[in-house]
Amino acid sequence: MKVRTYLVIANGSSILFILLCLLVSYIKMFLSLEATIWLGSITVIAGILSFLLHFFLTRPLENALLRITEESKRLAEGSFQTAVPEIGPCEFQMLASQFNEMSRRLEQSFTQLQASEASRRELVANVSHDLRTPLASIQTFVEALQDDVIKDEETFQRYLKTIKLETKRLSSLIDDLFHLSRLESGTEEFSPQPYHADSLILETLQGLTIQLEEKQVQLSVEMPERLPPVLVMPEKIKRAIANLLENAIRHSPIGGVITLSVEESEESFVKVSVADNGDGLPEAERDRIFERFYRTDKSRSREKGGSGLGLAIVKAIVAEHQGQLGVDSAVGHGSRFWFTIPKTSLSSLPAGHRGYKDETDS
Repeated sequence: MKVRTYLVIANGSSILFILLCLLVSYIKMFLSLEATIWLGSITVIAGILSFLLHFFLTRPLENALLRITEESKRLAEGSFQTAVPEIGPCEFQMLASQFNEMSRRLEQSFTQLQASEASRRELVANVSHDLRTPLASIQTFVEALQDDVIKDEETFQRYLKTIKLETKRLSSLIDDLFHLSRLESGTEEFSPQPYHADSLILETLQGLTIQLEEKQVQLSVEMPERLPPVLVMPEKIKRAIANLLENAIRHSPIGGVITLSVEESEESFVKVSVADNGDGLPEAERDRIFERFYRTDKSRSREKGGSGLGLAIVKAIVAEHQGQLGVDSAVGHGSRFWFTIPKTSLSSLPAGHRGYKDETDS
């Protein structure tokens, strides 16, 4: 039974019961026949008008329910772009509003799910490609060595060196994937501690000396003599700085110059930036440069390809520290990547803390 039919029957039954009670009351009051007829006629007419009024007033309720039912069917069929007009009594307007909100959230969730699925497929494709390439090289060189077709000692050593490099490349890719997955899952404990920015820079540069020498790149470090300590997880921030420097080395020309600068940017943050004089980035690529596996070098060459995860790791680390991340670049004028990290007062730095340099030691 429809709601409107149920309401009309309920109203008609109540009116009929009231009419019968009134007619019985008129008879028991010993009124004259004429008075009884007049009162009875007026009562019946009032009941009929009340019934008709109720019949027409319930039509908007029925229309509102029909609209909600129709939109619910569309929603069940997968069409999330639905909306119900907020008309009728307050309760129906509230119901329509909640239905529209539910539809909006379902559409948003479905869009995110589609984007997540597309991202997952892209991730699998990229990982498969990046794993297949070094594995194919390793297999080719190993088979050549097993078949004993290499007689020249120099070629033999070159093959071994290539296998070692490809193995290292695989290990680096797997390490980056594992590190990024832990950062994005949020399962790692985040316990920042006060640490001096100059110590972060010096300790990071110690591991990049060989790469700078191989590329014959000059590194210029710019930072003030006195910097407040920063509130960070040191190993993660060192990883972020190293990733930016490795990216700059990869995209710098031989004999280029990289500038690493540290400065106080705002009242509560320290800004770290790495600038190179490479090819620069087109404006269309700046918004995607921090995505996983995104490369400006579409050919995925070993010289400039990288794993495509370094900048994504930087993004996750900076977000974990509630800092900001960005890039300033122009084609032909190099790129400048920067991020901010929170600083803390010197008084909160424990005495004898690792990385702490006491004023009396200088």
